[in-house]
Amino acid sequence: MNLDVRHGLSAIEPSAWDRLVGAGSPFLEWGWLGSLEDAKCVTPATGWLPRHLTLWAGRDLVGACPLYVKSHSQGEFVFDHGWADAATRAGLRYFPKLLVAVPFTPATGARFLIHPDVDRAKALRLLATALKELCSTNDFSSVHVNFCTPDEVDALRALGFDQRTGYQFQWLNPGWQSFDEYLGAFRSKRRVQIKRERRELESQGIQITAHAGDAIPDDLFATLFRLYKSTIDKLYWGRQYLNHTFFDLLRERWKHRLCFFVARRDAKVIAGTFTVRKGDVLYGRYWGAFEELRYLHFNVCYYASIEYCLQEGITRFEPGAGGEFKHLRGFDARPTYSMHYLTNPRLARAVRVYLAQERAAVTQEIDWLDEQSALKRGKTVKP
Repeated sequence: MNLDVRHGLSAIEPSAWDRLVGAGSPFLEWGWLGSLEDAKCVTPATGWLPRHLTLWAGRDLVGACPLYVKSHSQGEFVFDHGWADAATRAGLRYFPKLLVAVPFTPATGARFLIHPDVDRAKALRLLATALKELCSTNDFSSVHVNFCTPDEVDALRALGFDQRTGYQFQWLNPGWQSFDEYLGAFRSKRRVQIKRERRELESQGIQITAHAGDAIPDDLFATLFRLYKSTIDKLYWGRQYLNHTFFDLLRERWKHRLCFFVARRDAKVIAGTFTVRKGDVLYGRYWGAFEELRYLHFNVCYYASIEYCLQEGITRFEPGAGGEFKHLRGFDARPTYSMHYLTNPRLARAVRVYLAQERAAVTQEIDWLDEQSALKRGKTVKP
């Protein structure tokens, strides 16, 4: 088997890449990653230089990592700004660095894509060792593998990478068949509040509709882009990573993976959210509103999505990073993992000590959040 670095997904046959992804995260598919590149969202000018690491058996692609040379730490959702600052204070150069991840997407998935007919452990070791060698031979400060899977954590730890643990709030269905059963699982105070939030929207004459796959009207993509942009423009820390071209490319290439939840009043769109579905998992990505209405966000982004999950037999809903308010609505904390290899021994030791302390704190916080869950434990109760 031979290793090679490809300068963009245009140098890789989409079907060959997607064979490696298989049933894995939709954000690893060529249609998503390739569209980010073709739309110029991921380019050297935006601080993302695609240099995908590939593994070949003759002319057959048998392994790959979505790999980027980064000149900053934006759009990663595993924040290493403190590490970069520490390196600067110590007179060390932190950028450029290597990143194995999906740009702008805090969703867990395999970062080492291996053909099912190939020994995964062996191919993973080859790719991970190559990442370390790329650091050494090209003077990169580090390589970071974000939102990876537990088996990758174990393999990378054995090769000298250090583990970082975080958490996200996720909705898991223990067997509810209806929204009423979901409501019945809450403690009384939270159940009453959710009902109040739902009634508030109904009293304003707002209807929420799910548009999925090929049933999504083509003109809705432009509207969803404007909604996405509206959120960026409202927040002083907002960063626009995506452009109109990216939404157009998804309409052409990737419609089958998408589901838009759109709120309308008198047939006029006032809010919406962009989600992605694959198998029995729904992923929340972008939200926006043209009007600021009480409880609109919770209804569009969470309750409508959960209702859709219950109707479609979807068992997990990952709404993305952040948002403790999700915890109050039945989303419980689940750990996420990333792995890091730093070439400078002094910086690596300091980061290693920090990560050990952080892991212990995150474990305690997850345990505390589980104890404070808005859901009753051990049973599902109908209202």
